Amino acid sequence: MGASGNNFLLVIAKNFDVFALPLVTLVYPLYASIRAIETRSITDDQQWLTYWVLYSLITLFELTFAKVLELLPIWPYAKLILSCWLVLPHFNGAAHVYRHYVRPFYMNPQLPQMPQMPQMPRAASEMWYVPKKNMFSKQDDVLTAAERYMEEHGTEAFERLITKTDREHRAKRNGNHMIFDDDYIY
Repeated sequence: MGASGNNFLLVIAKNFDVFALPLVTLVYPLYASIRAIETRSITDDQQWLTYWVLYSLITLFELTFAKVLELLPIWPYAKLILSCWLVLPHFNGAAHVYRHYVRPFYMNPQLPQMPQMPQMPRAASEMWYVPKKNMFSKQDDVLTAAERYMEEHGTEAFERLITKTDREHRAKRNGNHMIFDDDYIY
């Protein structure tokens, strides 16, 4: 058992990428994507839609440069590390790529200007962005409203709002009449 057990561990170690890559690139993202579909949050939708776009681009890259990548023995491990960064919630890499590269491009694309073409107005260049609309969601969806508030004002302002609301609720429950103006109590 000792020699065969060591051989088994050696095979696993040498082929770690073969076992881990499908789990990291397909199994977990499929599970997380299904969960994202079932929530009202647009944040996880962006994470997983962006992941699948990036996964498709990586796959196209691999198909295009298959012969070159065969010469690089480190490629499967580099792909595994990149995939972990894109997938794992601790790193949230796909959302980072969306926020810093994809969204700025589609929100304000730098269209090439021909010498004979007049400069396009900003509104015309923003027509690339199509907001996500869900006809089944309510207008007063709390989670969507909270996400929109954090996008506009930041997470710190949202935390201050929650703290302020919590203090007002406790004051009303205790019968105290306090006036709150941001973080100051009068």
